Amino acid sequence: MSGSVRPSRLISFVAALVLSGAAALAAPQRVVSLNVCTDQMAMLLSGPGQLMAVSKLASDPRTSAMAEQAEGWPVTDGSAEDVFLRAPDLVLAGTYTTRATVEMLERLGVRVERFAPANSLADVRDNLARMGALLGREVAATALIAAFDARLAALTETPDTTPRVVMYQALGTTTGTDTLAGDVLRAAGFRNIAAELGLPFGGRLHLEELLLAQPDLILIGAPYGGHARATELLDHPALAATGALRRIDDGAKWTCETHYILDAVAQMRALRLDWEAAQ
Repeated sequence: MSGSVRPSRLISFVAALVLSGAAALAAPQRVVSLNVCTDQMAMLLSGPGQLMAVSKLASDPRTSAMAEQAEGWPVTDGSAEDVFLRAPDLVLAGTYTTRATVEMLERLGVRVERFAPANSLADVRDNLARMGALLGREVAATALIAAFDARLAALTETPDTTPRVVMYQALGTTTGTDTLAGDVLRAAGFRNIAAELGLPFGGRLHLEELLLAQPDLILIGAPYGGHARATELLDHPALAATGALRRIDDGAKWTCETHYILDAVAQMRALRLDWEAAQ
């Protein structure tokens, strides 16, 4: 009959639609990461041969908890030219990754997915789940998140006392409660005085304000080598005179959305238990 469609052609048409839809949903096979946190999430979750390149910071132990593992991946210099010539079907970036590179890649039609920095342990879970979905590795992400939840539950408790603490950093800045490091302190059973001082997101805290607040513990990160004016304040004798000063390892394990953040929780929990034992 004129205008009718043969069943065989209809079946072929439907099959083509299904196949095209499946292709659109297929996991990316050529992934490039431009951010130290997306580097690590992708290294944890990507399938064999899926992750083509990571950023230079991925192998820097000061910024990456997976610096040793990163030695196995090629490195991109982060320029739009270098990334584009790798013909990626997905580029992973942070909110603050070099705008010129990201915007140029988008104008060239490259798919770019941006990740905002994690500000809580819940954000860690969410970003891992999102990375798993983007890479088509949901099963791996679900397993990683389950292990994360189990260890966090084992580390988290409601202590009899909640020591008042402050994380004091270069130039007199502090870490607020509404940050990833602040949530690590909360999970470990500490009370961050940044909230008392009106600094929930962190900010500048003058030495005099800090001393008047009389925290139980003043947490200072391990120093870099050499001398810097930015860190002179951390060696002020008034801080040492409080008896509350503690140096901690606040390095790469504190910054990104990986299970390594729980090492920071464990470190802080052990510190709290030591403080309680000394009271």
